[in-house]
Amino acid sequence: MMYPFLQIDGDTEIVHSEMLQNGEVKVYIEKPDAQDGFHHAYCFLPSYRWEDIQGFTADEIARYQQVIESTAHPILEFSRQGGFEHASGL
Repeated sequence: MMYPFLQIDGDTEIVHSEMLQNGEVKVYIEKPDAQDGFHHAYCFLPSYRWEDIQGFTADEIARYQQVIESTAHPILEFSRQGGFEHASGL
């Protein structure tokens, strides 16, 4: 299951998975593109391992890396609790 987390730059969506059995969380970034349909990439926490990067430049990935690094703690917490909507204490 994927949970909505953040929308940046007006049309770029960041969602995350629940905590996977191996302790990782998959963070998915998707941005619509008029020519290609969608650009997308996966980043796995806590290692910040990137996979399946399609359409994003190295500069864009570096920026998304900064965003994910600055929000990794809440993403990991939300992944354990069923997403932002189910997080206790918020």
